[in-house]
Amino acid sequence: MSSRDLILGKVRAALADVPADEDVAIPRRYERSRTGPDIIELLVDRLVDYKAVVHRDVAVAEVVPGGRIGAPPGVPDSWLPGDGAVRDTGLSALELDGLDAVVTGCAVAIAETGTIVLDGSPDQGRRALTLVPDHHVCVVRADQIVRTVPEALERLDPTRPLTWISGPSATSDIELNRVEGVHGPRTLQVVIL
Repeated sequence: MSSRDLILGKVRAALADVPADEDVAIPRRYERSRTGPDIIELLVDRLVDYKAVVHRDVAVAEVVPGGRIGAPPGVPDSWLPGDGAVRDTGLSALELDGLDAVVTGCAVAIAETGTIVLDGSPDQGRRALTLVPDHHVCVVRADQIVRTVPEALERLDPTRPLTWISGPSATSDIELNRVEGVHGPRTLQVVIL
């Protein structure tokens, strides 16, 4: 018997009492809320720990770098620099790579993990827009911040394309040296409104 057969056999045995023709609800008794430090301060602490640059209560356009700025169609004009931005209506990979930064909103931010979740809404755009440019400016409204992952999951639609961001893209090479910008933006700026 292969390892695969052994594992699948254990799964089948564990599910033996579940009717095959009906969905059975699985109780999820996750802790949904906790007390602790202020959630905005906690989120800022985690984001800074992940090497993101955090701005609070400033005009978004003030922190957007110069150059060619990309934005999804639903980003308010007030978030963009005076000369506007390139709206993504299907930019090619080469055009996305030519952007100096992208400005988006978010679906939810999780304070305990320092994670920002994008769901492809009009103010967030498609994944390519947020992963190809080397600089991402993400706007988080205070009412979008939750303390825990279960609280975030309750707000998210699992059928949407979810991108979970915990700081600038980074990995370690074989010698355990940190390398940034491998799987997404090298620079993450978060504006909390």
